[in-house]
Amino acid sequence: MKNVLVVIDMQSGVLAVERFQINEKIALINQLIDAADEVIFIRHCEGEMQPGTLAWQIAPAIIQPENARYVSKTACDGFFQTTLARELNACGERTFTVCGCATDYCVDTTIKAGASLGYAITVAGDAHTTAERTFVSAQQLICHHNEVWAGLTVPGHPVQVAATRNIIRRWVSADQVGVTS
Repeated sequence: MKNVLVVIDMQSGVLAVERFQINEKIALINQLIDAADEVIFIRHCEGEMQPGTLAWQIAPAIIQPENARYVSKTACDGFFQTTLARELNACGERTFTVCGCATDYCVDTTIKAGASLGYAITVAGDAHTTAERTFVSAQQLICHHNEVWAGLTVPGHPVQVAATRNIIRRWVSADQVGVTS
């Protein structure tokens, strides 16, 4: 089994808006990228974030492995009219871990759509972020969404929320079991 990581909208244009604990989130996302077997970056295309522009590029602080895969989207849902399902298929997986931005928009929508499509998803609960909103803080949104995702009911297609360190520990343990088998 491959450890597939989907990184949502960690682009220069998205991060031009102040995001909650962005440096800490980038550090955790980079840890996940380093530990993953396959990384799929999703890039949003809208407004000034058009293919080829600086705003559309993955933020420079994010590690981009040579074998990374890229998906472009125009909606909050990373699956809607994109190649994400095809890229996951190419990885040979119906299971993936997700992180990125923005918690309450593209991350949330992609998780719910993916679960409905039959994927088993692990959310890196400490490796997604958003901006402050009018009626709720970014930190409250992150905590709220982690709670909602952990309780999401999609029979046969679990959504789990775990800390980055626990995800990596599980990946390393699974890799070691595979080596000794």
